[in-house]
Amino acid sequence: MKFLKITVASLLVSSASAFSPKTFGVTPKKTATPTVITSNPASHPALWRPPMQMVAGGAEKAYGEEYYDGVRIGPPPDLPSLLLHNRIVYIGMPLVPAVTELVIAELLYLNYESTTEPITMYINSSGTSTANGQAVGFETEAFAIADVMKYVRPPVHTVALGQAFGAAAMLLSQGKRGSRFALPNATILLNQPKSQARGQASDIAIKAREVAHNRRTTCELIASACGKPVETVMEDCSRVKYLQPHEAVEYGLIDAVVENEALAVKPSFMSRI
Repeated sequence: MKFLKITVASLLVSSASAFSPKTFGVTPKKTATPTVITSNPASHPALWRPPMQMVAGGAEKAYGEEYYDGVRIGPPPDLPSLLLHNRIVYIGMPLVPAVTELVIAELLYLNYESTTEPITMYINSSGTSTANGQAVGFETEAFAIADVMKYVRPPVHTVALGQAFGAAAMLLSQGKRGSRFALPNATILLNQPKSQARGQASDIAIKAREVAHNRRTTCELIASACGKPVETVMEDCSRVKYLQPHEAVEYGLIDAVVENEALAVKPSFMSRI
């Protein structure tokens, strides 16, 4: 039995050597050494690229970007970033919390970017209600913006276009004296805040007192900006009061009506026409 096992083992060894690559004149290839990536990617140029640079709008500046006639080819930056870069804040919606958060953030950013260059705030808003009068926000949203306008060091210039209703009209008046403007076809509206109270009678009564307090605060801010007695402004706000731009100048809400038809910056393509 022992002799049989030795004979089988010798046969297997001879068979393996007979069918080895060397028997047929084939040289076996060496196994490739696996690539080991170290913790420092800069040591491997094929895997490393320089840090990305941020452009307007929070997008990344692409590595190896293309240029045509010296102009970068790629998506344009978003318009809010371009306006912010030129120290322009635009309010084009009712004063809901999301709008208030964005406006305050922009004012604070521009304050720490430069404490001397003015900020221009364009206002086209229906205030804390929609165009049909439905309440969508609270007067505290407008108070927060007004407080930050006074808090920041740069002067804030205000410009009304389209509409400035209710709390938006109050913000218009909070600009720097001598730098409060309106475009020729803008409409300014003074009114009193609306209650959104729901629930039990006691809760409605508490909310009514808060609305009355907000109404007086709004009228006090407008009266201080216009140089009028608080009682006069409260009487005017007791009912809806529309003001055309020249009437707003007489009222003291703004300082001038802007009528400038010339282009501030002439586009480069105009010279080719």
